[in-house]
Amino acid sequence: MEGRVVAVARDDAHRFSKEVVAAITVLEGLGVEGDAHAGRTVKHRSRVKADPTQPNLRQVHLIHAELFDEVAAKGFIVVPAELGENITTQGIDLLALPRGTVLTVGMTVKLEVTGLRNPCAQIEAFQPGLLSAVLDKAPDGTLVRKSGIMAIVLAGGVVRPGDMIGVQMPEPPFLPLERV
Repeated sequence: MEGRVVAVARDDAHRFSKEVVAAITVLEGLGVEGDAHAGRTVKHRSRVKADPTQPNLRQVHLIHAELFDEVAAKGFIVVPAELGENITTQGIDLLALPRGTVLTVGMTVKLEVTGLRNPCAQIEAFQPGLLSAVLDKAPDGTLVRKSGIMAIVLAGGVVRPGDMIGVQMPEPPFLPLERV
């Protein structure tokens, strides 16, 4: 399985959407340089409030561009970075990856998938009705979260649109993604 980077983004404040930029620098063990969510410990405000010493499993947020097409069919217009992701991808079923998958982005960046992004009420404030469009029910009745995945940085470097993304699956048994 191989994909590519469609867009990259960052924001130095805790805003819902991020700013699309020409390139991002990803720092080992920290996240995206200049992004409010970068750090070894949690930076998401609700998680800091609960326990600021928790490890940051949400250093980099990735969303598949195919989601934008899916929600467009339901009447929503969403473009890269509007849902707060750092890297917008194409060609990889991010939601089907097991925990511990390593994504190689470009020549040097290695990201380890830690879990699912849990869509929050801010998505509903961004576009009314969008929250339900990024949630679904599996045949067994479990909730399916479609608003991307989270990762930690194993190796840093620069990421640009057009960079290829390789997928290295972990050793079985595969652990399903859960919200982080």
